[in-house]
Parts: sequence; structure tokens; C-alpha cells
Amino acid sequence: MTLDTDIPEGGHDGKHNAGYQEEEPGDFVIKQNGTVVIDLPEKYPQNELADEYHPYSGRDAAGGGEMEEDEAEKEEEDPWNAVPLFRKKVVTPWDELECLGKTKRVAWDWIFLTLFKIVSLLGLLYIFVCSLQVMSSAFQLLGGKAAGEVLSNDIINNPVCGLMMGVMVTVLVQSSSTSTSIIVSMVAAEVISVTQAIPIVMGANIGTSVTNTLVALTQAKDRNTFRRAFGGATVHDMFNWLSVLILLPLEVATGYLEWLSEVLLEVFNVSPNSDVDVDLLDAITKPVTSKIVQINKAAITDIAINDTSSDEVSLLKRCAGNETGPDCDHLFAYTSLSDAAVGGILLVGSLLTLCICLILLVKLLQWALSGSLAFVIRKAVNADFPGYFSFLTGYFAMLVGAVCTFLVQSSSVFTSALTPLVGIGLITIERIYPLTLGSNIGTTGTSILAAFSQVDNFSLALQISMCHLFFNISGIIIWYPIPFLRQVPIHLAKNLGNDTAKYRWVAVCYLLFAFFLLPVIVFGLSLAGQVVFFSVGIPIFIFVAIVVLINILQAKANRFLPEVLRDWTFLPKPLRSFQPYDRPIANCGNWLSVHSCCKCCSSSQLVDEEAVLEMSVVKEDEKKAKQVVSTIS
Repeated sequence: MTLDTDIPEGGHDGKHNAGYQEEEPGDFVIKQNGTVVIDLPEKYPQNELADEYHPYSGRDAAGGGEMEEDEAEKEEEDPWNAVPLFRKKVVTPWDELECLGKTKRVAWDWIFLTLFKIVSLLGLLYIFVCSLQVMSSAFQLLGGKAAGEVLSNDIINNPVCGLMMGVMVTVLVQSSSTSTSIIVSMVAAEVISVTQAIPIVMGANIGTSVTNTLVALTQAKDRNTFRRAFGGATVHDMFNWLSVLILLPLEVATGYLEWLSEVLLEVFNVSPNSDVDVDLLDAITKPVTSKIVQINKAAITDIAINDTSSDEVSLLKRCAGNETGPDCDHLFAYTSLSDAAVGGILLVGSLLTLCICLILLVKLLQWALSGSLAFVIRKAVNADFPGYFSFLTGYFAMLVGAVCTFLVQSSSVFTSALTPLVGIGLITIERIYPLTLGSNIGTTGTSILAAFSQVDNFSLALQISMCHLFFNISGIIIWYPIPFLRQVPIHLAKNLGNDTAKYRWVAVCYLLFAFFLLPVIVFGLSLAGQVVFFSVGIPIFIFVAIVVLINILQAKANRFLPEVLRDWTFLPKPLRSFQPYDRPIANCGNWLSVHSCCKCCSSSQLVDEEAVLEMSVVKEDEKKAKQVVSTIS
């Protein structure tokens, strides 16, 4: 926080309007107008364990009356609206610089450092995107054949099975663009019908959000950064799951998506064009990624439409010893390793590169956006349109998200690039939500382009692509225009972010449950038959609905509930809190940290130690600030 104390004219030690700096830069500054500015650590008020301790909270340095709180401090009290504040750098005024000093400032500070920041930012962003594409190739090598075999199974007649297959296939290949293109090809080849393909496309929409959730895990070091990053990543998950919960039963009951797309195609007479290609991202990253690995994506489609057996084809483009050509110009062209072995090597390498790149990217952004610049950019990015046009801001953000995603042909890359920005507080979760919805619209461009390349049964291929588009538009109509419903996905994502900030292991459990265990369990129940599925599913659905209703009433209309239901304290603690599970997991993490190089991603002991350390730092700064103020006065 910042304390301003007026200094009599003449200043300290008789120096009028002179800047003064303590031995440790950034501790405090006397501004040119004779005002003392004391910079204390800004991260402390975000600490959940120390909310009651705020040095100089509401009191001036001399112990007198109440002082006016800084606007930034008010924002900092809410971790979701926090802006990363940095210590101010004391800069000699331009008028006081000599000629050599002015030349150095222009050449070094204004030109060289600015260019260095821009080039470094673009370079790290390029490496980040390349590592995402290599990771996608790795997942395709590891699970591409299995994905193709799953899609060729007859059990997709069950819409719930089709939905979960879409989730699992997209998680396996780490690309909704790839999975939806495969589905379009299968519809065009009449392997599956449009009715069967619609639930799979819905599942692909859910599976694509796993990538930015993985990216958020790399920011688990700082509690509040992780809180914001994970919440910003999972707001995409919440929207997709909520949309599916409403629109899948509606589609099964009415078939409105299939009917609407069919009517639209009858109105507009569209013809196929195999030359359509707007893959801007691939054109930019291919010079690097094609030198690392090259994947035969058509083989996954061939396996799915039963044109070939998974045992007869390799997803990795391989070459004989004396063979040359463009397909042989990558690291693994002549390898004897299996597809799975190459995929494992690429996965480890890409994840390591991704983590290092993200750490450097965040550090660079914090350095580049220091001081008041962070406030200016944050206000510009999150500002609404003026006056009566403010309600259009979110829809404009959707348009930006749709266009950017269409250009890069990957919603995973677009949302993953935004996740670190949400983590450092530059973009709020309220702003990334419409950007994410626009990204969902933009990613449908891939399946539409894939449909245009299908000469045979073009109308069927385009119809399933339009179903994908109308599904996302329907979800937006439900969960965005009405302010109350707009807050539901955001509220759920914030709650999950708060839980993962306090218990970091919850993030890993959520990832495993939402994208692996839940699809497998529901898929298994669907295979057991409708009687088993509804016998297990309906009681669980009713139980969850009752719990959600009670939670809403507890927050909004507590007086209408019986006294025992006004809170959950009547339940045993393991049924209403993660805390009883945290200690065993913390002990396990501590054991791993002792016996290996790994560190526990969440433990109460580590959080307590971090809080004590932050408390001591703040107390030292408070003591130093008091000494400075007493010396000056």
C-alpha cells in the first residue's frame, strides 16, 4: 500500500524538491512535489491467512486520523480484481539530466529495452504456440489410433456414449479441430449419421478446454495467480458442461439442431470447394514444428471410417534409410521407435518447454507492465463501451475471440495464451468469459472448412458443421444475454479457483475427474443399458439438484430454510470440507519432496510457512517505514 505524508516546504535536510531514495531501492520515495511515498509489499493483503493484518490500514504514518485509501488498494483486496503492483523505480527528471544521461535514456531505456521486450514477448509467444502444437502431435501419437477405433464403434447410437466419446477423443488428440474434422469426414463417408454425430461434436466442445486447464496448472506456485488462472481456464469448462446439460436432452427430444441446419442448407445453395484453407497458425509454426515431427492425420480418419486397420498404419511419417523428401525432413523420420515411444518423448519435451516458456512469459509481462502501465492496460482491456452502448462490450469481445480463433484455427491456442494474462491480473475473468465464448464460435470454422473439402455428400458434411455452430450459439443465448445466468459459469469457476488456491491438489483431482473419470464412468453406465444408466443417473441428478438448490437458498434466502439446513455444519467435516483430506495429501507431498526432486503442489504446512514468511517481510517493511517517517518529520 502507499502512504502519502505532506512534507514542509524545504524538504528533508534542507533540500527543496529533491528526490530521496533509501539504500534498498524502492523502499520509499520522496516525490518532486514534496510527498513521501512508502511502497509496502502488495501481495500480502491477498493472503487468505493474514486478512486481519494490514499494516497502516486506514491510518496515516503519524498515527493520526484516517487517511484516504488508494483506489488500487481497494481493488487489491479482492484477489479476482487484483492488479500486479510493482515497486516504483526512482527516475531522475529529464530536466536534471545532462546530455550524456539524456542520450543514454533515449538509446537504452526507450529504444533498446522497448525493442527487447517486444521481441522477447513475441519470441516466447511463438515458442509457446509451437510447444502446444508439438504436445498435440504427441497426444495424437499416443492416443490417435485408439481415438479412431473408438469413433468407429457401433455404440455411438447411444447419445450419452457419443457425448463421452467426443470428450475422450478430443482429450486424446488434444485438438477439437482434429476431432471435429474426423467427425465431418465420417459423416461425409456415411459411416455415421448427422444424428449420431451431434453428441460427439458436443463432447469435442468439452474436451477442447482441457488444454488451457493444463496450462493453468503451470502457474500453481503463487496462490492468487493460480486462483485467477485456474478460474479463467475453467470458466470455459463450466460453460461447455452447462450447455451440454441443457442442449443434449433438448436435441434428443426435439432434434432442433439437425432440423435447423437442414432448413438453412435448403435456403442457401452452397457448393463444395476443396481449395478453401485459412490455416494461418499452421503457416507460421510449420517451419519449426515440421522439423520436429510430422503426423499423418489422415490415418486417424481412415481408421475411424474403417478404411484401414490400426495395426497396419503408423501415424508418424516414416522414411526408409535411403528415402528423401519433405516428409523425411524431421527428427523422427528414420527412427525405429514405436508411435507411443515417440509420443512419450515429445510429450515430456513439449510439457517441459511449455512450463519454462510460461514462467519466462509471466516474468517478462510483469517486468514490461510495471508500475502505472499495468493499471492503464488493465483498464483499457476490461473497460466497457461508454453510455448506452456498454451492453455491447461483451459481444464485441466475442467477435474478437471468434476472429482470432478462426485465424489461428485453434481455440486451445487462443484460450491457453489468455490464461497467463488472467493469472497476473491483466484480464479479469468477466472479460475472458465472452472471449472464450467467441473462441467457441471461431473454432467451428475448422469443421466448416473441412466440410467444404468433402466433394462426396457435401451437404451432410456441411450440415454437421452447422450443427456445431448452432450448438455454440444456443449455449451463448442461454448463458450470456441474461445477467443472472451470465454469472452462473463465472461464479462456479471462481468457487473452483478459490478451492484450488487453498488446496492445490484439488486442481489435479478436478482435471482427472472432469476429463477422464467422469467420461469413463458415464460411458460404462451407458454400455450397461438404459435401465442401469437411469437407475444410477436419476438419483445422482436429483441429489445434486437438491444440494445446488439448498446452496442457492443458503446464500439468497436463508430464512426460508429449516434451521438445520441454514449451513452445512451438521454434516461431518469430511463431507463439507477439503481440509481433512489436505493433511494426508500434504504428508504425502512432504515425503515426495524429501525422497525426490518434486515439491508438493499443495500442503497446509507449506501454506503456513509461506504466510509466516510474508508476515515477517511486511513487519520489517512496516518498521522501516515508521523509521523513515519519523526521521523526515
